[in-house]
Amino acid sequence: MNQVTQIQQPLRVALVGNPNSGKTALFNALTGSRQRVANYAGVTVERKEGGFTTPGGRRISMLDLPGTYSLRARSPDEAVTRDTILGAQAGERMPDLLVCVLDATNPRLSLRLVLELKRTGRPMLLALNMFDIARHRGIEIDIEGLSAALGLPVVTSVAVRRTGTEALLAKLDALAPPASPAADQASHAWTPPDAAELRALQREADRILAATVRLPRRPDTLTNRLDAVLLHPVAGLLILLAVLFLMFQAVFSWAEPAMDLIEAGFEALGGATDALLPDTGALGLLRSFLHDGLISGVGSVLVFLPQILILFLFILLLEDFGYMARAAFLMDRIMGGAGLHGRAFIPLLSSFACAIPGIMATRVIDSRRDRLATILVAPLMTCSARIPVYTLIIGAFIPNRPVGEGLLGWVGLQGLVMFGLYALGIVSALGMSFVFRRLFWRRTPTEPFMLELPDYKLPRPRNIALGLWQRAVAFLRRAGTIILAMMIVVWFLASVPPAPEDATEPAIDYSLAAMIGRTVEPVFAPIGFNWQISMALIPGMAAREVAVASLGTVYAVADSEEEPTQLGEALSSRWSLATALAFLAWYVFAPQCVATLGVIRRETNSRAWMWVSFGYMIALAYLAAFVTYQGARLLGLG
Repeated sequence: MNQVTQIQQPLRVALVGNPNSGKTALFNALTGSRQRVANYAGVTVERKEGGFTTPGGRRISMLDLPGTYSLRARSPDEAVTRDTILGAQAGERMPDLLVCVLDATNPRLSLRLVLELKRTGRPMLLALNMFDIARHRGIEIDIEGLSAALGLPVVTSVAVRRTGTEALLAKLDALAPPASPAADQASHAWTPPDAAELRALQREADRILAATVRLPRRPDTLTNRLDAVLLHPVAGLLILLAVLFLMFQAVFSWAEPAMDLIEAGFEALGGATDALLPDTGALGLLRSFLHDGLISGVGSVLVFLPQILILFLFILLLEDFGYMARAAFLMDRIMGGAGLHGRAFIPLLSSFACAIPGIMATRVIDSRRDRLATILVAPLMTCSARIPVYTLIIGAFIPNRPVGEGLLGWVGLQGLVMFGLYALGIVSALGMSFVFRRLFWRRTPTEPFMLELPDYKLPRPRNIALGLWQRAVAFLRRAGTIILAMMIVVWFLASVPPAPEDATEPAIDYSLAAMIGRTVEPVFAPIGFNWQISMALIPGMAAREVAVASLGTVYAVADSEEEPTQLGEALSSRWSLATALAFLAWYVFAPQCVATLGVIRRETNSRAWMWVSFGYMIALAYLAAFVTYQGARLLGLG
């Protein structure tokens, strides 16, 4: 009866393996949308956990551990994986079973990790993932011989196929109930292997491979043929630039129909609100709150969701295809000259989506100096929160026309300006990294860059769709919490107190928002910012896109007695081109949002580095806006 009770308890399974072994794809295939994303207790390392039921009725709780090459744990990611396996991670229950995911197309490095895991004494089985690709390439693996040599059950898996996990699920059904805690004493006696032990484990792995795996005599894979072009020192860089340029063009051109649809929806919603509610008395105040505060404020940010999803789409496709690691190799020489490690490229590229996961991704960098340098410059990369700002100003002040004719006819001027802003962020990050290295780490040597290149694989639509869905939900949750809360505050400040009866100016000029804006306006006057912009920068510290929502609310309240206009039209009629360009320059270097500052504090375990990051970025933002505004005025643009 006790055994039956144990079997009915969820089996806690941890997936462990090298980076790029297909571990996360296998996790997605098994758990689907039934997964939670959070952080491990006490650290900012991201964790994914999900549940499912096997065909035999067994309940499984599955944890996707961060990828690792060894249990020596030279980075925070690898330390979390080691501590979770050994039951030493704070707030984590020890897994009942380890499923070690091995890339069947490149088993040598993974097999050494399997032998390391065996030394912990934890119950485990081996899943040979991407087995179909290995077989297609002529790689022959003796499954029974490998299982006997390792003393472990071995199954094959193809995470990207519907039936590719059947063998693994059958093995999970057949497993005995979890052992008692007393059976886990071997794991508590584990000690990290030294260099000699690792070499011995690698020799053992090579011996097992020689006995159980037969490689084709003349491997001529698509990966090798593509790498001959994509890793070329000249052609490869040109292709990388072309991919990035296409991505930024697509952010404008592909998203336009969806943005127009969302914008029309919010306009209809605002019109319906005006038709249902009078503009006087208490109902008039409610009408102002709904139309000017919520619809104009939050709607001015939600309209940019298609552009943000297109950016994420490109990043997810490049990751699934296997191109990200190649881009890191291509950029290694350039980034090394600026004092950044080659591994910093992927965290910096992740920062295009959001600086927070980009900063967290620096955990893959072993050297603390290289991690700190990358953390300090990651917020300079143009995150998705800047897209509403850039798109609003570019759409209002930059003509929507092609750059030229003929071959250049497909290149839009707006997309080219957007690309230039992204490029300026990249150049600024490299420049500041060079400065930081000379200031703080002049005598620290740069470690060599070593990274295993995964095979190219066709992206799986299901994984891409799941990734886009998770990011869309995160953006909408942000809009429904931080942005919504800030818009309520901004609307209140823009509406209270009401204008006096003998007022000769618009009502908003008598509000608390105007008082706050005019108080700080002298500080920002040299860079061309009026009181509305000055006021919007303050709530923009919560999240950069809140500045757009704040402007939307302020100008909606200001126009409430006239025919309401779209925010872009309101700005183009009130701002000079010099002010618009200065606003763009400010947001290239804009200080981080509060959440980013919090992550910097936790990742560096230092308030000093957090304030260094905030201080240098606000100084750069002010300097860039000042030079841009004053220069534009000299050219007659303001």
